[in-house]
Amino acid sequence: MQAFADHESGVRYYCRKFPDVFVSAEGCRLSGRSGKQYIDFFSGAGTLNYGHNDAGMKARLVAYIERNGITHSLDFATEAKEAFILGFQDVILKPRGLAYRMLFPAPTGTNAVEVALKAARKATGRSRIVSFVHAFHGMTTGSMAVSRGPFHQSAIPAGDTVFLPYDGTLGCDGLGWLESLLADALDSAQLPAACIVETIQAEGGVVTASLSWLRRLSDICRRHGMLLIVDDIQAGCGRTGSFFSFEPAGIEPDMVCLSKSLSGMGLPLSLVLVREGHDCLSPGEHTGTFRGNNLAFVTATEALRFWRDDELEREVARKARWLHERLAGIVEEHSAIADPSVRGRGLLQGIAMVSGDIAGRASAIAFEKGLVIETAGPHGEVLKCLPPLVISDAELDAGLNILADAVAAAAS
Repeated sequence: MQAFADHESGVRYYCRKFPDVFVSAEGCRLSGRSGKQYIDFFSGAGTLNYGHNDAGMKARLVAYIERNGITHSLDFATEAKEAFILGFQDVILKPRGLAYRMLFPAPTGTNAVEVALKAARKATGRSRIVSFVHAFHGMTTGSMAVSRGPFHQSAIPAGDTVFLPYDGTLGCDGLGWLESLLADALDSAQLPAACIVETIQAEGGVVTASLSWLRRLSDICRRHGMLLIVDDIQAGCGRTGSFFSFEPAGIEPDMVCLSKSLSGMGLPLSLVLVREGHDCLSPGEHTGTFRGNNLAFVTATEALRFWRDDELEREVARKARWLHERLAGIVEEHSAIADPSVRGRGLLQGIAMVSGDIAGRASAIAFEKGLVIETAGPHGEVLKCLPPLVISDAELDAGLNILADAVAAAAS
């Protein structure tokens, strides 16, 4: 690790928590230069839902490169982009009865949030945005202005953002506050342009909104002419079971932000789904040099094979039940240091320790024993499980055994 300590900026983060030089990866396993193998319960912060180096995606990508397929194209029309657009419409949107325009910003999640906010403000002619305490939407200026966590509010002023309590937090009815805020508006010009929400606040501590709360939020937005933006960057692409995390609530957001696992194997790609009536940006009004990542379009198109039937969705539901049961067992065994409830949905679940120190110690011990698992929450107090959706039962169980041992060691 010496080269990184000597020459890389002090802002580096994950390499401090997981100190090995990683050299290869396949499925749910990482290999380090140390000779150790690690089970991956991190999945690139939700970027590798289909595991590392999926064989089908890798084969498609290599074939595309070998035939000199277009790599960089700004937002030119290319075969790779066309294939993804048509495939996404046929496999994801049409079967769900969803009609969205597909807006491709620069290729990271924060760019998707930035352009969604920009489009919402133009579509409504208003500027204020409603967000929620402990939200995380990215690390660029606009995204940070609608985020509210320990690294965010001190770095950038919130500006024209109103933060409300999220479902079940602070002992408050955040949506009641929202109703009061809207009732106090003197005219429509004073209403917010949009509300941006995560169905699960993953970085905020795997805090999960109830389906009824999401439906109520959607209804409030509709009644007051506010756009509803769902940030599905980490919770989407099957992480909770259904492709979109909001599907079980039966709502239709005005905009949906996607990135992370959209490309399937970790190549940068982001997408904003926009209702036809809100697709208001003029040609060139939002642009970027890397809007056309054709290598990512190739792998993203291949990743759609997981959604041509419901097999993966059923498998995630089955594994999620087992994950919940095992985490509940860990919590019960260590009730003195752990919150009694298991958080999350699907294969995005977590357990909260009484302090960030204990959770951080458990994460470090787990890494020593061969498991990569990160912490989340306002104080880093939540151990967050993000295994690949395709993890085998044996590997899931092996990872959970390591986690149980690590929590026990941290407790002692």
